Amino acid sequence: MTDDDDLADKYLAADAAMSDAGLGWYEVSNWATGPAAQCRHNVGYWNGDNWWGVGPGAHSHVGGVRWWNVKHPSAYAKRLVEGVSPGHGRELLTAADRHLEDVMLRVRLADGMPLAALDDTGRRGAGRAVTDGLLSADAYEKGVVILTLRGRLLADAVVRDLLT
Repeated sequence: MTDDDDLADKYLAADAAMSDAGLGWYEVSNWATGPAAQCRHNVGYWNGDNWWGVGPGAHSHVGGVRWWNVKHPSAYAKRLVEGVSPGHGRELLTAADRHLEDVMLRVRLADGMPLAALDDTGRRGAGRAVTDGLLSADAYEKGVVILTLRGRLLADAVVRDLLT
């Protein structure tokens, strides 16, 4: 296993190098020169947008339903030739699933998420995270949850504290 401190040092070095090159973080593991250079495909995932995947192994998400196609290209092609759906599995997301994913993914974004999207427990967790230097105090005062650089290093722990 990789040492957590070593990974943190490498992340900080990468963030400094990206910043020095004129790139800003827009998601915990992504940097760009500005909004036009951001990966819209991934931003759509993190914002919980709808998407329709096409091809072997593709995943889709529309209106709280997620489904995925068979993975192997020949199995996918065979189903299409036979007039059968290439869908392999499907799940209907509950309101709790959608909330968990919303928090888990949107907290990773530089734009953050509205503090109002959290329940009372989550808002208390956010307050503790501000005190611990994991969330931006300025953003919190404006009703938005945004990770600090230290918070990005501990994003999974922050999300856990916002959900429990």
